[in-house]
Amino acid sequence: MAGGFARFGEWAEEKTVAASGALGFNIANVMVEGREYTDSDTLRAIINVRKGDPLFSLDPEEAKNMMEKLSWVKTAEVQRRLPDTVYIRLDERKPLVLWQHNKKLSLIDGEGVVLTSRNLQKFSDLVIVTGEDAEHNAAPLMDYLNAEPSIRERVEAAAFISGRRWNIKLKDGKILKLPEDDIGFALRRLALLDEEEQLLERSILSVDLRERDRISVQTTPGAVERYKAGYIKKDGAI
Repeated sequence: MAGGFARFGEWAEEKTVAASGALGFNIANVMVEGREYTDSDTLRAIINVRKGDPLFSLDPEEAKNMMEKLSWVKTAEVQRRLPDTVYIRLDERKPLVLWQHNKKLSLIDGEGVVLTSRNLQKFSDLVIVTGEDAEHNAAPLMDYLNAEPSIRERVEAAAFISGRRWNIKLKDGKILKLPEDDIGFALRRLALLDEEEQLLERSILSVDLRERDRISVQTTPGAVERYKAGYIKKDGAI
């Protein structure tokens, strides 16, 4: 009996789809909004309809579920719009950083979701993050860096140290040692000092921002400078 009812349901659905096509409800347009990175051929394969197919041959819920399994798609909406249109709206995930893990480079979003590990050339200007659990802690770091554009534009990579704090590598090789807390405050101090003293233009190896009351600078071999309260003291004086 159950099998008979199932076959009857399939037969009734086929008749309904055919009747809707005969009444003129055939697909003429497929509208897609919100697509930037999702592969268009993959979307076409999921929809699996052609111009002239009955509009009701598309199952919107099934198409939606399949689209939301794609790495780039956070949420999807699929509608049949009478008389002849399939409407798709995608909410795509946004690339945040490049994540290096087990010698492999991947593009991830702010939730640490891997978006792709292929064709990364166009994302080469993004920061590379490394370290255990770096993928889940990169979003707050990038918020702090983006709030200081003069610092952000210099950044090449960031290493998450002992699951607690970040070391930032600049494009010229300098290292910024950030504190566990008050990262925004530390970067603001650095940005102001760089504006006043051109600190990051100097011949230095690293800038230690871990202490709230001073900034320590390691210069190239042969010299030491310590910066405190917005002015410079040389030869290791504190």
